[in-house]
Amino acid sequence: MHFGVSPHLIVKLHPVVLTTIIDSYERRNDCQHRVIGTLLGIHEKGAVEVTNCLCIPHNESEDEVAVDMEFAKAMYELHKKVNPSEVIVGWYATGADVTGHSVLIHDYYSREANNPIHLTVDTTLSEGKLSWKAFTSCSFGVPGKNTGTMFTPCKVEIVCYAPEQVGLKLAQQTKHNKQRSVEILPDLDLISNAVEDMLGLIDVVIGYIDDVLANRKPADNSVGRTLMNIVQSIPQINPEEFQDMLNSNKKVDSFYRKSTYCSGSHDTTSGKFLWIFTDHHP
Repeated sequence: MHFGVSPHLIVKLHPVVLTTIIDSYERRNDCQHRVIGTLLGIHEKGAVEVTNCLCIPHNESEDEVAVDMEFAKAMYELHKKVNPSEVIVGWYATGADVTGHSVLIHDYYSREANNPIHLTVDTTLSEGKLSWKAFTSCSFGVPGKNTGTMFTPCKVEIVCYAPEQVGLKLAQQTKHNKQRSVEILPDLDLISNAVEDMLGLIDVVIGYIDDVLANRKPADNSVGRTLMNIVQSIPQINPEEFQDMLNSNKKVDSFYRKSTYCSGSHDTTSGKFLWIFTDHHP
């Protein structure tokens, strides 16, 4: 028996894709139990970055599925005029599992993209939370006779642009509010909160370093190199210049701009700290 080989891709998924899929699911017709759509993004070496998506109308029953392919093509052509760098990389469907109709839909996208990915988003929360999976297809069967299609899972990584990260942090704050709303803080308050978060992460880093020096934890070369890169990437401000900016009304604007720059680098730095201590030292 012959099995087609599917390359092991990493799917880099942006949060805006998930929120768009959830929004289309919430707006679906009452008779629809799921929604499908086109995934857009860019191809990288050994990876596919999914940056956008388009919802596609379809009708589905137990026996058949009908997808409005003309609508899908028209929407993609319009999208290309705004984002010419984004190409079709696959398709998505809501639901926990790959269905029998998925093969038919995947066959269409196989003509539109090379080795398209199939993303499933479990909007039913069958696992108690929102979950997602990505697949590529490969053929199997006896050469010259009947063949079939098998979906093999891919590794999924969530990646963010800076604006997406800001939006996610703001959205996460709504879970502590009964009205599920949150007030956008003034810029200086945001800077103050960012500094407090950074101080907390620095305490975690210092605690880890102390444990390594006291031989309570083993040293990790990759963590050491990453910490060194973080330290070298932090903007350096002369203490005397900083104090002068605080005491001079004429230089408030300069102080504000430098503070904003430093707080902007906070997201990158704190993100690296979190990556170290979640991926390497839980």
